[in-house]
Amino acid sequence: MNEKHNISDEPKSITLQQWDERYECLYKAGMPGPDYNGPLGRHFEDGDLRLASLRFDNSPAALRLWNLLLSEEDRLQADREAGRTIIGAMKDLGTVPVMAYALDNVATFYPDGAWWIPCVMQHSAGLLRVADKLGIDESFCPVRAMVGAFETGNHFPTPDLLICSVGAVCDDFSAIAQRVEAMGHPVLWWEVPPRRLAGANETSVRLPSGFTAASSQVDLVRNELRRVAGEIEKATGQTLTGAKLSEGIRKANTVREKISSLRQLVYTSDPCPLPALEMLIVEMLALHYCSDYEQTVEVLDELLTEARRRVDQNVSVLDGDAVRVFWVNPVADLQVMNLLEEVGGRISGTDYMFCHALSQIPDDVEPFEALARTALGDPMVGPTADRARMICREIQKFGCEAVIVSRIPGASHCAFEGEVIGKMVRDGLGLPVVEVEVPTVIDAVRPALRTRLEALMETARGRRQ
Repeated sequence: MNEKHNISDEPKSITLQQWDERYECLYKAGMPGPDYNGPLGRHFEDGDLRLASLRFDNSPAALRLWNLLLSEEDRLQADREAGRTIIGAMKDLGTVPVMAYALDNVATFYPDGAWWIPCVMQHSAGLLRVADKLGIDESFCPVRAMVGAFETGNHFPTPDLLICSVGAVCDDFSAIAQRVEAMGHPVLWWEVPPRRLAGANETSVRLPSGFTAASSQVDLVRNELRRVAGEIEKATGQTLTGAKLSEGIRKANTVREKISSLRQLVYTSDPCPLPALEMLIVEMLALHYCSDYEQTVEVLDELLTEARRRVDQNVSVLDGDAVRVFWVNPVADLQVMNLLEEVGGRISGTDYMFCHALSQIPDDVEPFEALARTALGDPMVGPTADRARMICREIQKFGCEAVIVSRIPGASHCAFEGEVIGKMVRDGLGLPVVEVEVPTVIDAVRPALRTRLEALMETARGRRQ
């Protein structure tokens, strides 16, 4: 980034219109950037209506992050036109893409990401209505929007190979993915068993996320991933050698290390250098690099530079006394991240249901073994108590003062996990906890949600005395 664009750029939270005005000034001043960079308003004109309700960080680095995210549909379509193999990975969150991106001329994405389309497009795309007609109604979680996306074909190209993990997954997702297959989209299923401890006559394996599992389970997942790799080889006409997979792991670890550095810097620095909404998107980049590895690395580097600059200059978009909040589960409506900061909170720790995608993949064991250990390290494939204990460790690590568990409407895994996590946090750490249900668009419940968040911030501040 040209240094002159940082001069006098005091961090601010700005609207979509303000960003477009700022973009014009930066553009005329010669702001460099990739081809996909541009005013955010063009995405609003394309139908991303929720952007008009959000507030954004005003750094050029944040602009590039948003443009990387919002241009993915165009990028995937360009990949299809260029003849690249397109692989859709479902549910595993951070495993299959490592294998796929180890090969040439391959693009990988998560159709699961369609769950945010009803929010970003404020229901204008009608995906949930389509899902209703196909038998996947509101008793299922918002990932059902994926069914509508496959049916309409408007939001991503039909993958050349569709892969989905099963076994230790939420019932909603399994049913939704089966419905996609019944619609005529063949799925390659692979199993991740519910993680368990080793029995009396078994050996244990330490997983990257800190859990342990029976070695027989690691063996099972390793063999499953080898089977998946064989199908990827058939689809791409390439051989996934050990050397190529090791290079894919190295690339994945580079992204994960940069994200970990950003999380450590942003979640521990006072005042907070980057807002919650942008950091949510940052963490998502670990999953499949937003379909562009090289651009993801460059975006993360720019964000790290900006965050370090702000820390050095002691400037922030937030008040210095913001309550340090640990957030559990991703939000269905992105505006909630803004709302938290409006009521005086800041994100200082997260579990957005893909913590294993932030862990470093072991590079000192056979590559498929390394990926198997990482996949089994997913907190969501083991007992909720395991996940709760990990959350407690992270809360202590980041010095959080309060915890918010975001329930996802209709999600089967949300039925009791909040109670387990909340009890462990209250009993073990003595911190206030609130559970909130976040619909795909919060407009109707925004006042009530604001009141609950304000009460939590007040409680947390009261404990400081």
